[in-house]
Amino acid sequence: MAVPAAAMGPSALGQSGPGSMAPWCSMTSGPTRYVLGMQELFRGHSKTREFPAHSAKVHSVAWSCDGRRLASGSFDKTASVFLLEKDRLVKENNYRGHGDSVDQLCWHPSNPDLFVTASGDKTIRIWDVRTTKCIATVNTKGENINICWSPDGQTIAVGNKDDVVTFIDAKTHRSKAEEQFKFEVNEISWNNDNNMFFLTNGNGCINILSYPELKPVQSINAHPSNCICIKFDPMGKYFATGSADALVSLWDVDELVCVRCFSRLDWPVRTLSFSHDGKMLASASEDHFIDIAEVETGDKLWEVQCESPTFTVAWHPKRPLLAFACDDKDGKYDSSREAGTVKLFGLPNDS
Repeated sequence: MAVPAAAMGPSALGQSGPGSMAPWCSMTSGPTRYVLGMQELFRGHSKTREFPAHSAKVHSVAWSCDGRRLASGSFDKTASVFLLEKDRLVKENNYRGHGDSVDQLCWHPSNPDLFVTASGDKTIRIWDVRTTKCIATVNTKGENINICWSPDGQTIAVGNKDDVVTFIDAKTHRSKAEEQFKFEVNEISWNNDNNMFFLTNGNGCINILSYPELKPVQSINAHPSNCICIKFDPMGKYFATGSADALVSLWDVDELVCVRCFSRLDWPVRTLSFSHDGKMLASASEDHFIDIAEVETGDKLWEVQCESPTFTVAWHPKRPLLAFACDDKDGKYDSSREAGTVKLFGLPNDS
């Protein structure tokens, strides 16, 4: 049975010890010009600001395609949308209607006004920020934990705890296909060309299906343990997977081979995001930092300090700004109360 990454503790994910390295991990000498340039930028833009978003933990953050808005989904059954104004997020609206936790959300790939939420209440909901209303509620068979929108905007895929993935027509809001898998499905994604569908699974594999036929193309043994998350880079050159073995592996999209590995985290990798230019990869876990690597070398570019496990990270689609959310507690009044904040890294130090 699949479990949302946000709900997984160290025991559920399996833990690797510090410094576990895959044999194909490569080390390089000396930082590149890109690394030096970005480090110089982040030295002046290393500030992280927190923005109140929810009354419970935030499971998912995502930027609209134009980068004007950030959406967050929470255990408190709501989604929030912020406007990015200069160097801060201004809360625009709270979206209510789900009867259970909002585990994942994503935006339409080319329409910056539409986003979709997946919930444990056995529905997905499509929202329009112009009317702040739910424009469609689609009933599904199980408790939904992961969701993605196809690059052509025509289809929404949603996966549930019973390892069923449902493909929903984004215009008619009707189910087009449904696939039951015999393995634990963790995260799902189309490739950028929209002709293949990828799943990461509990056996450490990446399963690839043709799309729209949904015929098995290949199964890659990617990791020795649970393969948790997957992301494609905006340039269409690579995809990355994160695993319970605490490794991030980078794959060539065309060759389907692993080109390098990132091994600076000690805990299961829950979340990944490529920067808008495809040159940086952020990865996060229960470690108290987010690792930012240069994609082409694997070199450490920066680390973002955090005080608790990180559930979700998302680079802005046009700027070196990283949104993220952690398992923070509101220590001022009650150390057990969840803070429900959204964070933004990459702001000017004097802002």
